[in-house]
Amino acid sequence: MKFFDVIKTANSNLFRNKSRTFLTVLAIFIGSFTIIMTTGINTGVNGYIDKQLEAAGGEGFLQIVPTATLGVMSGSSGLMSGNSEVREYNPDKNASNLQRISADDLAKIRAVSGVQTARAFQRVDAEYITSSKINKKFIVNVGELPSESLNIDMASGKMVNLSASEPQIALEEKYVSSLGFANNSAAVGQKVKVAVMNQLTHETSEIEMTVSGVMNPGVINMGRTLMNHAASDQLFAAMTEGLPEAYKNQAYAATAQLTDEYSRDPDKIAKVKDELKEMGFSAMTVDDEVGMIKTFFDAITIVLTIFGVIALIAASIGIINTLFMAVQERTREIGLMKAMGLSRAKIFVMFSFEAIALGFWGGAVGVGLAFVAKFVANSLAAATFLKNLPGFTLVAFNPLTLMVIVAIIMLIAFLAGTLPARRAAKQNPIDALRYE
Repeated sequence: MKFFDVIKTANSNLFRNKSRTFLTVLAIFIGSFTIIMTTGINTGVNGYIDKQLEAAGGEGFLQIVPTATLGVMSGSSGLMSGNSEVREYNPDKNASNLQRISADDLAKIRAVSGVQTARAFQRVDAEYITSSKINKKFIVNVGELPSESLNIDMASGKMVNLSASEPQIALEEKYVSSLGFANNSAAVGQKVKVAVMNQLTHETSEIEMTVSGVMNPGVINMGRTLMNHAASDQLFAAMTEGLPEAYKNQAYAATAQLTDEYSRDPDKIAKVKDELKEMGFSAMTVDDEVGMIKTFFDAITIVLTIFGVIALIAASIGIINTLFMAVQERTREIGLMKAMGLSRAKIFVMFSFEAIALGFWGGAVGVGLAFVAKFVANSLAAATFLKNLPGFTLVAFNPLTLMVIVAIIMLIAFLAGTLPARRAAKQNPIDALRYE
């Protein structure tokens, strides 16, 4: 019997008991479909993040926080998970003043070799945003543009000028019509007002700003309306007016821009990070921050993939059961083939190919339906929760990855079919022919 005939026979034998074969293929399909879809979502999400990162720029930009702050955050995470432990207070590590960046700290950061500029990153909690064209006020999340080296995707106009003395703001696209502007271009150059509440008197103050441009949604701005230094400083001053100067001069984070020489050298960036770490600060680049987002999605993908693997393990048991039943039902047939000169190796190969065929069809059906689900999921996502993120493809498949997944499923099916195939190959032809 030729090799092609063995494959042909193995496939035809699967359809002797269509119901059993269908249920086994269905079990394999469930596992393969789960794994294919989770890897597809992971590819789509990470692909979008990578595109955003490539376009983001941010060379030499560092986000700096006190190391003591990270300790408090990790303690809070442990508390939520139920694994928090009581820690002894240490004024050299846990004091509240170590969780803030003072003016003296900023001076030390600026003195680090390779650091060109450093600035306190003050949190500004805006009450609302409005314009003279409307009688409504809208909730807004504002933030200072961390660095001009960041490339924010603009729908119209340009990003704020950090060094400008005039307060400037770059709007999110969703605010344009709400603030009374006809379109993105019409909003550029117009005036809007952002209000904050004084933390001492609870009185509200409005700061007028010029719209420099309108931003497209993206990972970098993270749903924030961005301002320049002048706008941020005026809002923060209105928030903290009347409070002690010592409070005003402390921040929970800082931003730094490295020199061109250091920005392009990973080793020198790492050296700056190490030096800041020795001073009690933790520094992250744009790559580090986006990498944390990718790690989060990778963790979710791993969890979902585990469910797919469990389904495949259950399917493997089904393959073993299917082939054991096939061996039992075809005992006399096996004896006849051996009596006609078919070797043990070819018997083993024939039943192994039946197992491989089960894995192939289960994987192939999984791939086919995953492509259907891909188009449906992407269409629904683009029309609903991803409509404000143009260019975000929720599910994307890498052909090589799909082939590898199907190959692995076929390998698992082969291993599951090894035991029944060996049993068939060891059949004694005389005993097999006598089998009733």
